[in-house]
Amino acid sequence: MAKTFRTEKDTLGEFPVPADAWYGIQTARAVANFPISGRLPDRDFIIAHARIKRAAAIANQAAGWLDARLADAIVAAAQEIIDGEYHDQFVVDRFQAGAGTSHNMNTNEVIANLANAALGGRRGEYTPVHPNDHVNMSQSTNDTIPTAIRLALLAKLPRLVEAIERMAAEYEALAEREASTVKSGRTHLQDAVPTTIGREFAAYAWTLRRCAADASASRDGLREIGLGGSAVGTGLNTSPGYAARAANELAAMTGEPIRPSENLAAQMQSMADLQRFSNSLRLTALELTRIANDMRLLASGPRTGFGEIEPPPVQPGSSIMPGKVNPVMFEMLNQVCYQVLGQDAAVAYMVQAGQLELNVLMPALGSALFDGCDWLTHAVEAVTAKSIRGLKVNRSRCLEYAHASVGLATLLNTSIGYVAAAEVAHESQTTGRPIAEIVAERGLMSADAFDRLVEQAALFGALKAH
Repeated sequence: MAKTFRTEKDTLGEFPVPADAWYGIQTARAVANFPISGRLPDRDFIIAHARIKRAAAIANQAAGWLDARLADAIVAAAQEIIDGEYHDQFVVDRFQAGAGTSHNMNTNEVIANLANAALGGRRGEYTPVHPNDHVNMSQSTNDTIPTAIRLALLAKLPRLVEAIERMAAEYEALAEREASTVKSGRTHLQDAVPTTIGREFAAYAWTLRRCAADASASRDGLREIGLGGSAVGTGLNTSPGYAARAANELAAMTGEPIRPSENLAAQMQSMADLQRFSNSLRLTALELTRIANDMRLLASGPRTGFGEIEPPPVQPGSSIMPGKVNPVMFEMLNQVCYQVLGQDAAVAYMVQAGQLELNVLMPALGSALFDGCDWLTHAVEAVTAKSIRGLKVNRSRCLEYAHASVGLATLLNTSIGYVAAAEVAHESQTTGRPIAEIVAERGLMSADAFDRLVEQAALFGALKAH
């Protein structure tokens, strides 16, 4: 069936709009202008922007600027979007007009058409509710878009923190289970003094919890919004008390202590709070990729690598080598982390590219932050569920390497001195004989006694703590 259109008119003239669309002419123009990525707006961002429109209508009605009948219709339409309806009507590409005017008008038009339909009007005629005069009252793209980005990130942040905390909890459980599993430590990828698998995993858990705390610390900056600044931070054309009223409404809707900025112009010029959030994503990605690389090393083999851990197999690892199983979840995590680092670099360039009263790169800036946060959340959840939970430790391999390590010569430092211990290490290195055997041969202590010393050294920190 051929698609039908209605014709709408704006300041540039007439333009066709799909007859069944709840959006209008400015959205249709943007769809035609920006066929760039094929990626539509982020769901949390759509909801955040609708919340702003709802809060604005309530604030404007309270100030006596917006008729109660129109305000109620706008609030009801915005609430439908907040509840998950009509998200298919948000159709402007993520790469669009600077500052996000196209998305702002997409929201204004959808809400206006829904409100008019509820009041007996027809879509596309914008009476009695007009997208600019009523839905956008007291607002500008310049203050609604950065506020919506902040609200969307506040919605996403708890999911990321919870995912990181769950991964940390799994590592902590493994650490407790393997607290006495002795293995060789490695520095510079060379043999080092003995440690335990439990200590390694406990360190991962501690690091991840610190990442979660750093991400959470960026939350407060996101709560300070520039809504009410209007076009350049002056508050021009805003209803009396609008900034405070709108912030209070958003606080009630989100459960966050949203507050208007002390300097609305600065919040429009500066994206520093968004950069701080991106900083926490970058730090988390850096730590996660380091841990993922460690896990891949520890799982390497199974015969010719470390082979100290065995992640649960989730899929065949090769199209040509039968029976091969790869640590694919950690490989995926690496890829995601590198992409997040790339998004963070893009954010940094865009944050510094604001000019005078406005940063026009906000649509892409927000998209990069949404991607980074969502990708990390989903990747961490998947790795936790499929590769950390159910992970096995090859205890015999760990112990074998621990007792074969040349690094064990370090345990002799306090009894025979560094130089003599280095000679023992050299002999072990050149002959391939274990340190315990050489120690026994030199009459320093029996091989069994030395092996017990190895295990005591591996557990040293834990024994000291108790």
